[in-house]
Amino acid sequence: MKIKRVRVYQVDLPLKEGRYSWSEGKSVDVFDSTIVEIETDAGLCGYGEVCPLGPAYLPAYARGVRTGIETLAPSLIGDDPRQLLVINDKMDRELKGHPYVKSAIDMACWDLLGQAAGLPVCELLGGRFDEPVRLYRAISQRPAEEMAQNVAEYRAEGYRRFQLKVGGHPDDDIDRIRAVSKMLQRGDKLIADANTGWSMHEAMRVVRAVSDIDVYIEQPCRSYQECLSVRRNTALPFVLDEVIDSAAAILQGASDHAMDVVNIKISKFGGLTRAKQARDLCVSLGIAMTLEDSWGGDIVTAAISHLAQGIPPELRFTSTDFNSYVTTSIADGAPQRVDGTMSASKSPGLGIQPKFDVLSDPVWSSESSSTCNSD
Repeated sequence: MKIKRVRVYQVDLPLKEGRYSWSEGKSVDVFDSTIVEIETDAGLCGYGEVCPLGPAYLPAYARGVRTGIETLAPSLIGDDPRQLLVINDKMDRELKGHPYVKSAIDMACWDLLGQAAGLPVCELLGGRFDEPVRLYRAISQRPAEEMAQNVAEYRAEGYRRFQLKVGGHPDDDIDRIRAVSKMLQRGDKLIADANTGWSMHEAMRVVRAVSDIDVYIEQPCRSYQECLSVRRNTALPFVLDEVIDSAAAILQGASDHAMDVVNIKISKFGGLTRAKQARDLCVSLGIAMTLEDSWGGDIVTAAISHLAQGIPPELRFTSTDFNSYVTTSIADGAPQRVDGTMSASKSPGLGIQPKFDVLSDPVWSSESSSTCNSD
């Protein structure tokens, strides 16, 4: 099997809530998502998606995805997409860094491998634990009582994990954490996610002020060393996210006892291949995980579900169903939330079929003709 053509699609994903807001006043109204289609000479087509959380969250932005793929894709024509390590090695040689650019290509190759093998991606990634994947709901940054009401509403929909967007003024964030904590019941989990938004002294204030509350503190400061300092001054459980971008970062964190949970974002690692390596490393170290991505629609949600399904339940902290946040569906067959959980498809590959009437025409193609979506 050889790669014959690569096509790139762009789609806007508006939010159901209208706006998503997080630390330092950042917000997004519409997500700019990129979908990659890889066509092979065997008549199979694989699909991947990458959707940065705007240009000011991580060193990633939507137009950069598409420009990077235009740079990478021609060098992959004629390669076997089932050779995942070989494909990743070539992408790294052709384009230094920029893992988010490579993520959708790698994801599409896994989709093709699954289709060729007649197996769901999760089976090829190591297997499927039967327990459904428990989901969290991100609670956009708003006034304290409004966020508490949002938690109550989402709890009624079946969610039991709530990622509270803080990282604003410490006094406001303390109010937010306290207000939301009053809405929770036994078995619920609350994560106060600052998304690097606090300075070290602000983070110290917050963790001391809420030390009596059952809450996880997530990525309070920008740097690893700042977060480690806060970690060493609180007994609250700790989550690292933005600074976890490699196996080396996980090993350093484990050595320093810097966290209890890590967030593994697929595109931050460059795709499913290296996100799987990070997942399996965490399993061997006994570190709990949130398995997710920076954002996305149906295809990203499908990829998350397949990777998360292979985490042993005792180390599976939570994941997310990004396709439930947006108003536009881009693929059939993606996981749907059931009582706060989702499960990976049992169909070959990712188990999705893009809606080409939604994707419309490709914004870039390695060749002009198409046989993948003719029907």
